[in-house]
Order: sequence, then structure tokens, then C-alpha cells
Amino acid sequence: MPPALPEDVHAVLAEVADRCRVPTGDARVLRRHSNTVIALPTARLLVRVAGNPAAFDGVTTSIQVTRWLASRGYPCVAPAKTAGPFRVNGRVVSVWQLADTTDDHTAGTGGELGRLLRLLHDQPAPPFPLPRLTDPLTGVAAAAEQHPDALTTRDRDWLTDRITQLRQRWTTLHYELPTGLIHGDAHSNNLLPLHGGGVLLGDWDHVAFGPREWDLIQIHYMQRRFGRHTAREIEEFTAAYGWDVRAWPGFETLLAVREISGLSPYIRRAPTDQTAREEVAYRLDTIRRGDGNARWNSPSGK
Repeated sequence: MPPALPEDVHAVLAEVADRCRVPTGDARVLRRHSNTVIALPTARLLVRVAGNPAAFDGVTTSIQVTRWLASRGYPCVAPAKTAGPFRVNGRVVSVWQLADTTDDHTAGTGGELGRLLRLLHDQPAPPFPLPRLTDPLTGVAAAAEQHPDALTTRDRDWLTDRITQLRQRWTTLHYELPTGLIHGDAHSNNLLPLHGGGVLLGDWDHVAFGPREWDLIQIHYMQRRFGRHTAREIEEFTAAYGWDVRAWPGFETLLAVREISGLSPYIRRAPTDQTAREEVAYRLDTIRRGDGNARWNSPSGK
């Protein structure tokens, strides 16, 4: 096992090696943000460690849904036979098949994302129950409560009030699209380009039964706050999906909800990570000032 790996990753890999009976000596950390993602090239496996210790049920659902979708030929990441989830030192771990992705780290296009979302939303209801997306702000509210030292008193009070306001606005939304299976975090950086062409849709931790508009808002959030897409790519996304969420009256409300919900992983890390703490403060300041064009710092590898 490479000595450069963080100590918490060593503990996870020791458990994976024991459970899956695979070598882990060539383990490589691909990402450390809301999840830690570790490739095991020889074993052709991918290990995901959830940053949220309460993620067990969500990860269980993601394994169930992707196994079902893959069996139907949907282009998504697929869980390993010994997928889990299981806990290591309180962290939720799952194991996935390592896809034959390209090494250029190029995100998928807006058109590809629109096509895969159209295909996903056209799927029938799964033959098992799904969690319902009734309040996308639950995670950030819990993070703020569990980590009071992550925020100044002023920011914590303002965030609490903002969450209350947005929850009220969320309950008054009238959706135009039928409610059903949604990915929950559908942006192009969760598309995995494959050798030989094509893409897979990954990161299914937030899969649920909910408003399809929630899936369509993510790419606009990524464009507005991170500059991830050109205007042309947004139009390609819209054309591929076949409906423009920007023309829907609830568009700005969903964007506002998405901005606040995205604070969760930063708040959880802020007590021990100065960069995360500064990012939380910066994002809250821009929202509080009404600066909808401010660009935020994106996590590496995300």
C-alpha cells in the first residue's frame, strides 16, 4: 500500500482488501471532496468513501438503482458484486466497477448530459421504493447544526434564516414536468468519458423520486457559479433534453436552493480545514450581498 496515502484511506483499503479479496497496493486517490474516491487498477475496482457519516441509506439506494439501470442498458457506473455499503471508522464505504475511462480528465459535454437525463427520465419507475426529495436543504441544515464552529455567529444566523425562507419557497413551487426518478446531482463533471467513445453517468448518492426540474437546474448552477459551460453548451443541453427549465417560473428559486445545499461538504470540513472555512464565508457573503455573478472556487477533482 503506497505510504503517501492518507491514514484514513489506509484503514478503508485494509477493509476492502479483506472483504473483496483483492490487491490494493496500487491504490490511487482520485478525489477528496464530498466523497473520497480511490482507484484500484489491478482489481478493476473503485472505492468511494462518503464524507457524510449519515450517507449509509443513500449509498445503499445508489447501489440498488445503478444495478437496476445497468441491467436495462443505461450508461451508468455499476457496483461491484461485493458493493457494500459498509462502515470503516464511521465512514460509509462502497465498491464499484472501475470503468474504462479516458485519462484526460475532460468533463462530458452539455449535450451528453442532456441526452442522458432525457434517457433517465424516460425510464419506468424502478421495481423498489425510492427516497423522496422533499427537502434538499436537509443536508446543509444538519451540517450547520452538527458543526457550529464551522461558521461565525453572524453567518450561522443568516444561513439559518435563509434555509427557512428557501424551504417556504420550495413548498410553493408548481412543477411542469412529471415527478419521478432523478439523479439528484446531474452535472457534467459526473459524466465519465470512455475509451472508444461514449460516457457513463456517475455519482448517484442523491438519486431519488422527485421533480425532474431539480436535475435540470444543476448545469445552470455550475455555469453561474463556476463558469463550467459556455452559452452554446447550455443550448446543446436544452436541445438534447427537449425542455428549457429557464422558462419555468421556479427557475431562480431552484438555483437559490442549489446554491445553499452545495455548502454541506464545506461546512462539514470547515472546523479542521481553513480553505473550506474561507469558502463557506465567501459564498455566504456573495449571496447575502445579492451578487449572483460572483464566481466561487470549485473543489479540485470535482
